[in-house]
Amino acid sequence: MNLHEYQGKEILASFGVRIQRGIVARNAKEAVDAAKQLTQETGTGWHVIKAQVHAGGRGKGGGVKLAKNLKEVEELAGSIIGMNLITPQTSAEGKKVHQVLVAEDVYYPGDSETNEFYMSVLLNRATGRNMVMYSTEGGMDIEEVAEKTPHLIFTEEIDPGTGLLPFQARRIAFNLGLSGTAFKEMVKFVSALYKAYEESDASLFEINPVLKTSDDKIMAVDAKVSIDDNALYRRKTYAEMRDLREENPIEVEAREVGLNYVDLDGNVGCMVNGAGLAMATMDLIKMAGGEPANFLDVGGTADAKRVEEAFRIILKDPNVKAILINIFGGIVRCDRVAQGVVDAYKNMGDAIQVPIIVRLQGTNAELAKEIIDNSGLAVHSAVQFQEAADKVKEVLS
Repeated sequence: MNLHEYQGKEILASFGVRIQRGIVARNAKEAVDAAKQLTQETGTGWHVIKAQVHAGGRGKGGGVKLAKNLKEVEELAGSIIGMNLITPQTSAEGKKVHQVLVAEDVYYPGDSETNEFYMSVLLNRATGRNMVMYSTEGGMDIEEVAEKTPHLIFTEEIDPGTGLLPFQARRIAFNLGLSGTAFKEMVKFVSALYKAYEESDASLFEINPVLKTSDDKIMAVDAKVSIDDNALYRRKTYAEMRDLREENPIEVEAREVGLNYVDLDGNVGCMVNGAGLAMATMDLIKMAGGEPANFLDVGGTADAKRVEEAFRIILKDPNVKAILINIFGGIVRCDRVAQGVVDAYKNMGDAIQVPIIVRLQGTNAELAKEIIDNSGLAVHSAVQFQEAADKVKEVLS
């Protein structure tokens, strides 16, 4: 589950991470009120107006602006709220901005230069360990830094038995070229950041930039945070932060009926039980010359009601030209699935206008094939993987 910047910062602050302070506003008047309050609390004279959407690169799309007075706060907030923000991480249509974060200006003059760093905490899947990834090149696309200057990206792997050790936090601060007060502040920052990551059940904390201010404070100016969906049952307050307006509406609907669904860009809909088989089925579709339109795991029970719900979800995508149902009958019998497919097909009437290939393997697979073949419906049955691939190729051509 992705969070907005202001929500991520709330979590960071609760673990003692210094943040750029800000207040959320949903219209221009609220933005002006927020700016006045921030000036009172922080003394800031300028304010940064930041669009709150689940996408990076907001500055490039015009979603981050500096306001030097209250009139500019009102004008900029009014122009950003309601706009469709297009960034390198959104679709061509962009994302509608419903709210902005009015934040304090932290690039004030002082005794030293400001510096921007990149830092993230995430799981290294290759080693099964958490790691801190960081760079002196903050404020830039980290992908571009990795491509052009990979030597400027450092990683610190964390032993799960010991957690982040003090010498590792010091090494990070040293590699970032810090000394004196800034060095000590960075050590505290890294330790608090890692604690926030672990204790919030996050899958990602990305701070870009981490700022060293002109008076040697270290703070998070941005925050991209993802919480592990599987842990939300014990993180009720985080679950309430979910903004469904930012998520794919089909995926939201699928989750509400208990289906594991991920929307993709292809032309062949998939209905499968089990994540591993679903991935193999997507490979099968590509080998047959198609492109998977979704990942959909219906789980262990594929009765008529569940199959019908899955059909309706898949068919909401206008790009779907065929549907491949690939079920392994281990927990559930194949003949029950086959009957479920036939019943769902009949219930939906003319709603299904694309060819359907059904491959059932496992308990009562032969009986299931008979049910499909004798149904009188426009459903193609298959037993072998290759046979299903051939039928996909056939219906697409």
